[in-house]
Amino acid sequence: MEISRKTMEVATAVVTGGVGALICYGSTENGIGWGPGGPEPGYFPFGIGCLIVLGSLATLVQTFWKHAGAHPAGAGAVPEEPFIDGTRLRLLVAFVLPIVAMTAISAWLGLYIGMGLYIFYTMRVSAGFRTLTSLAAALLVIAVNFVVFEKLFMVPLLKGPILEYFGIY
Repeated sequence: MEISRKTMEVATAVVTGGVGALICYGSTENGIGWGPGGPEPGYFPFGIGCLIVLGSLATLVQTFWKHAGAHPAGAGAVPEEPFIDGTRLRLLVAFVLPIVAMTAISAWLGLYIGMGLYIFYTMRVSAGFRTLTSLAAALLVIAVNFVVFEKLFMVPLLKGPILEYFGIY
């Protein structure tokens, strides 16, 4: 399986352009003008949405301009640069699956457990660090996030049943 770079660039530009258009549309519900007290609530998001749409259009123009001289694969044609092939796809999946697993574990057991397991896995399995180093880093990340969010910012994060069992709310 191989996806061309041009295909990915066009798809990305279309998706980001759609997101920008959605932001613009949603901003109009809050007002995008300038009221007596200053800008209305949708003013800034509308501008950001417009910038996203313009950037996406620029990406489309640049993509088609860059690939205008490309010929379909055939005799004497230069093959188009692949965006992803089998090897790259395996690397991407190896990167994305642990994040998906962390999300599922965090929803089930809490964010601190999910992030600790993710840090441990990526350091130990993916990067090849020693077990003790990986465990220490995971515990440090959990402790720092707990202090920053729970104590300093007073923003409780999802704890899950394990931390609640130990009385950490």
